[in-house]
Amino acid sequence: MRPFVRTGGRLRPSRPEVRLEFLVLAATGPADTLRLDHRRVLALTQGVRGGLAVAEIAAVLELPPSTALILVCDLMDSGHLSSPVNARDDQPEIDILKEVLRGLRTKV
Repeated sequence: MRPFVRTGGRLRPSRPEVRLEFLVLAATGPADTLRLDHRRVLALTQGVRGGLAVAEIAAVLELPPSTALILVCDLMDSGHLSSPVNARDDQPEIDILKEVLRGLRTKV
């Protein structure tokens, strides 16, 4: 099935802040009115502690990453998925990452 069919013809996610490394958790709510791909995403995230990254969802369900982003945003908009924390709050400072990268390059 073509990706645009899975997303209802949409090419961009409704939430630009959601990226491939963004973690999501299943929330409560009835899933019987959801489309098949939405139900697959929701089923995958249920019972997972700490959440799943959008990239993991795409890989496991064999979906293009852009399609997974749109489906995840749909489910977040409908209240079926939530984020455990703001992903930006948990990221280390860029200076620390640069220092780690510099150290790794000296080892190689």
